[in-house]
Amino acid sequence: MARLSDVIEGFIKSLILESEDKQLQIQRNELADRFSCAPSQINYVLTTRFSHEKGYLIESRRGGGGYIVIRKVQYDNHKRRKELIDESIGDSITYHNAIALLESLYDADIIDDREFEIIKMVINERTLNSVENKNKLRADILKATVALLLS
Repeated sequence: MARLSDVIEGFIKSLILESEDKQLQIQRNELADRFSCAPSQINYVLTTRFSHEKGYLIESRRGGGGYIVIRKVQYDNHKRRKELIDESIGDSITYHNAIALLESLYDADIIDDREFEIIKMVINERTLNSVENKNKLRADILKATVALLLS
């Protein structure tokens, strides 16, 4: 049986895919009621499954009429795509977040299986073991590699 987090993630993704503009506006409490869970469970799913690194932008409005807007990042414009990727990587990136970003690029058909596996190997913990600031070097490698692939 699927975990509740997986079910919530799947539900949100299906709603986003069905929408023309690849975004969803929903109230956190309504979603929690639908799945008979606490709003904190919804927060967990949003922060772990719909992060910027995974290709999503989340806008949250708090208060009585508050809502959440979840947008799937569209990589249509080449220049904008590179800006979004550079912004996601930043000056430093953990291995976990780098993999999430690569998965997002793979899902958007920007990189293929082979490129995914090669980049993953180059930026992993074992490869960067002797480096003092792994996360900075990982970000630099990721930016350079993705820039080359997008050129």
